[in-house]
Amino acid sequence: MRSFGMIPVLPAFAGHVPKAITRVFPQANVTQLGSWGHFNCSYSCSFLLAPEDTVFSLIGSLFLWELIKEFGTDHIYGADTFNEMQPLSSEPSYLTAATAAVYEAMITVDPDAVWLLQGWLFQHQPEFWGLPQVKAVLGAVPQGRLLVLDLFAENQPVYTRTASFQGQPFIWCMLHNFGGNHGLFGALEAVNQGPKAAHLFPNSTMVGTGIAPEGIGQNEVVYALMAELGWRKEPVPDLAAWVSNFAARRYGVSQRETEAAWRLLLRSVYNCSGEACRGHNHSPLVKRPSLQMNTTVWYNRSDVFEAWRLLLIAASNLTTNPAFRYDLLDVTRQAVQELVSLYYEEARTAYMNKELISLLRAGGILVYELLPALDQVLASDSRFLLGSWLEQARGVAVSEAEAHLYEQNSRFQLTLWGPEGNILDYANKQLSGLVADYYKPRWGLFLQTLVDSLAQGVPFQQHQFDEKVFQVEQAFVLSKKRYPIYPQGDTVDLARKIFLKYSPRGVAGSL
Repeated sequence: MRSFGMIPVLPAFAGHVPKAITRVFPQANVTQLGSWGHFNCSYSCSFLLAPEDTVFSLIGSLFLWELIKEFGTDHIYGADTFNEMQPLSSEPSYLTAATAAVYEAMITVDPDAVWLLQGWLFQHQPEFWGLPQVKAVLGAVPQGRLLVLDLFAENQPVYTRTASFQGQPFIWCMLHNFGGNHGLFGALEAVNQGPKAAHLFPNSTMVGTGIAPEGIGQNEVVYALMAELGWRKEPVPDLAAWVSNFAARRYGVSQRETEAAWRLLLRSVYNCSGEACRGHNHSPLVKRPSLQMNTTVWYNRSDVFEAWRLLLIAASNLTTNPAFRYDLLDVTRQAVQELVSLYYEEARTAYMNKELISLLRAGGILVYELLPALDQVLASDSRFLLGSWLEQARGVAVSEAEAHLYEQNSRFQLTLWGPEGNILDYANKQLSGLVADYYKPRWGLFLQTLVDSLAQGVPFQQHQFDEKVFQVEQAFVLSKKRYPIYPQGDTVDLARKIFLKYSPRGVAGSL
């Protein structure tokens, strides 16, 4: 990192300890915290060492001393004692002591230490972190020796309700993506205006901009804009012109159709505002099916379909351009995601109206035509292959047993994320192989259950379906099936076939 001119951040001791510490230090004052993310205490419930315990300073300083001995230091240290964890007490005195103990252990080893703190805790549990609690943490470290990351500032900035983090310096960060989900999404205007607004905030202590996604490899235009803003004093004056220029730079040629397509995407999927902008893909395509799925979106779907059409028109001149082929596939994937929502609505309406033929038609297209077509077009690009995803996990193993473990964990992460679907579909992706062997069987079971419900005159029971579909989901995770790691088929041809067969009749013009 240093060879690239980067400043590494070393981890510091935040107070978390293994349960076995009481074997070495029988008198240590250790408390078990609550569970996290629907996991029981065999997977969560961290142990926290009391800040007043003399062992705290000992472990904290020894830990940092060993790290610095190994790696050297640039004097920036990361530690998060209560990130997504309920503190043991809301008393400001306790929070001050817990924070001060972490900082004291740092400066015992490095008097020049600066603590890099995620501001997520204040955003994640606002009902706990009132102003006295926030002040207790931020005031426990000398001014300027705490550097706070305002992680989700484009959507839920914390600096505005903490008086600019009580005078501590902070970095305005764009989070954008949760779980590494695929799905065209962005709040480009909020991103464009946010850093300047933070800079102009009364008594602002903003010192920089940052990018803090949970996953990358999607929505490259969002990251291109955010990266550029770090070098600008003012927001981009005209985002429509900027995105047109982005298309020309990306494809190496200025073309009317591609620039028009990107302007449509800017005003639709990349124009999110308000409560909808959570950075998570909640499309029915990637969620466990039910009759209560939300299909509303913040944009006009016709803009996506028209952008799709325009990119296909431009394809004849850009067939060999890898960035264009990627974008065409991504927009095709998004269009199919929209179509899945529309066919789901049709199937749900047919079921509610007890129209078996209409249910069979809509459900049949969704499961036996659309999803296979999506899987096939995804297979044409190496970046959308389940096989590549799994091989990356296996590739870091040193034995076959370890490779199997890593592969199973990577399957878990994409789907159940926990033995009981604890954080179900949190990190959903749209990959060839995953669509065919996870989403399609799940949708197939759902629609078959609805058909049986109508045919037999018995109501659909969600809890019974959940029990059955869990078996399908678990079977995918436990499977040892190997998937292709090389792309197959031509993206442009496959995208065109899907468009000609499934694009809504209202899409303007033709190919």
